[in-house]
Amino acid sequence: MRTKSIKKNRINVVTLGCSKNVYDSEVLMGQLKGNNKDVVHEQDGNIVVINTCGFIDNAKEESVNTILEFVEQKQQGEVDKVFVTGCLSERYKPDLQKEIPDVDQYFGTTELPGLLKALEADYKHELLGERLTTTPKNYAYLKIAEGCDRPCSFCAIPLMRGGHKSTPIEDLVKEAKNLAANGVKELILIAQDLTYYGLDLYKKRNLAELLENLAKVEGIEWIRLHYAFPTGFPMDVLDVMKREPKVCNYIDIPLQHINTELLKSMRRGTTSEKTTKLLRDFRKYVPEMAIRTTLIVGYPGETEEQFEEMKTWVEEMRFERLGCFTYSHEENTHAYNLEDDVPQDVKQDRANQIMEIQSQISWELNQEKIGQVFKVVIDRKEGNYFVGRTEFDSPDVDNEVLIDASSIYLKTGEFYEVKVTDAADFDLYAEPIHAAPKPVRKELKVKTV
Repeated sequence: MRTKSIKKNRINVVTLGCSKNVYDSEVLMGQLKGNNKDVVHEQDGNIVVINTCGFIDNAKEESVNTILEFVEQKQQGEVDKVFVTGCLSERYKPDLQKEIPDVDQYFGTTELPGLLKALEADYKHELLGERLTTTPKNYAYLKIAEGCDRPCSFCAIPLMRGGHKSTPIEDLVKEAKNLAANGVKELILIAQDLTYYGLDLYKKRNLAELLENLAKVEGIEWIRLHYAFPTGFPMDVLDVMKREPKVCNYIDIPLQHINTELLKSMRRGTTSEKTTKLLRDFRKYVPEMAIRTTLIVGYPGETEEQFEEMKTWVEEMRFERLGCFTYSHEENTHAYNLEDDVPQDVKQDRANQIMEIQSQISWELNQEKIGQVFKVVIDRKEGNYFVGRTEFDSPDVDNEVLIDASSIYLKTGEFYEVKVTDAADFDLYAEPIHAAPKPVRKELKVKTV
């Protein structure tokens, strides 16, 4: 029996995991809207589609808990149907069907037409590049490739997403134009591996040409690069970054470790020397570039000495942005054959040490920005502040610029010149160079008789 009133035939899409999943949910929602379906993102609906993540233990646990939560709602009559898609479903479908049978149907990462059919909709090829974006109106993710051909020992993504498949430049340009027409000003390019883009289609690494074509799209002001693999990085991308103002001086390049022995075990195809040289080349060719990286601590066999090598290297490299993860022992990966011999508390302690070093580096780099002027985009208003970002910051993961909202008015999604007045570890405080004063509310005077 239904215990609360939820609009019938409304499809609620719930997204877990990374920005690639956000993109996939947006494509699904665009298809559903094109079929005249009532679709919402993480709001009430009597039909639920959960787009899961299966990357590491914490993400898998969150996905399972979310499935169980909605299954319970189904049992209580609060929702009618529950469908599960995404990486967890791709990787563990037989186990999930056995353990959580009350889900109406499970779908893998490449089964969008089947999922649509289950939702009484048809896959429409003419909707290519059209999505219902779930991000703030000023930015959107643009997935330029699917899957990955890299053999990294710790990573299960190829098991869930398959081999690398680039999207043609003309399709991406069309999608970018659609996004720009809907008010998007910043494109965040994502893939499992940007570095590999184009090899399958054009027989060469073609990220630079893609950037040049996207930069011609009217209305787009910033283009940001996420998830570039270090081995084989196409250096002509730096030329485009230098001469094209729309391409942000920013790159997200996950490096994972710096010890050569561990890099070899991780099957990263590089060495400590090559990695450091690549970073120095980045600094040489684009000195103002902000480099974001992610590291893994506690990989099988990581000694205290190898960890100390990483700490010293992080101190020397002074990354503008850095995230650190504890190693997750994933079945069916190459590293699963190794003994997961670093205790969890040691892994966490090592991650904390890396982030303490990075916090100090970030504070020092931010102090240097006081008094400088930057172009920022305003993402939202939160409490007493307008919250913005510079070109050196990606949404959700990087630093933010906080601007006092008590006496001025800034429009969400617009760009402003601001002067930094103060700085903390991961935030800048600033005031706009030119901004409209905050509107004064007129009090209604009521005549008393």
